[in-house]
Amino acid sequence: LPFQAGADRILAAMNRKHTGAEYIALIDRIRAVRPDIALSTDVIVGFPGETDAEFEDTLRMIDRVRFAQAYSFKYSARPGTPAANLEQLPEAIKIARLSRLQDVISGHQTTFNTAHVGKVMPVLFDRRGRRPGQLIGRSPYLQSVHAQLDSAWLGKILEVEIAAAGPNSLAGVVHAISAA
Repeated sequence: LPFQAGADRILAAMNRKHTGAEYIALIDRIRAVRPDIALSTDVIVGFPGETDAEFEDTLRMIDRVRFAQAYSFKYSARPGTPAANLEQLPEAIKIARLSRLQDVISGHQTTFNTAHVGKVMPVLFDRRGRRPGQLIGRSPYLQSVHAQLDSAWLGKILEVEIAAAGPNSLAGVVHAISAA
């Protein structure tokens, strides 16, 4: 659910059709029905004219929603777009804002992932890991889950107990393997 930025003026300048309040209302409606939902978003920092206060609005939005995952980018001018003709922010400001944003996002991702430690969940194993005997799969929330497992289990769904979590992935132990 991309929100792009937390400040209404920036959203309007990006030609987005929603306000921050409308976005939060949508999130609240979704979470009322599915409190455990894993939300992902796209965020752009450093849009032309973005003030420090407007960037802080974006950080507050990230903190309010607590995304399980987010893709974040520095604004880059695209020829032929109205924003390309606006005065651009210095690259150093965009880099600093992106770094700060990614730190906040990483914290929320780690919190979301850590909440799954000790839980057992189905994992679809779809590829080999970097280490010998390791497979990587996807949880129901689309997190990467690493487990020590024979490659014969590629393409299979197995029950995995989550043993550890980081900002970008989970590590698990296969809970039970049955001859299915």
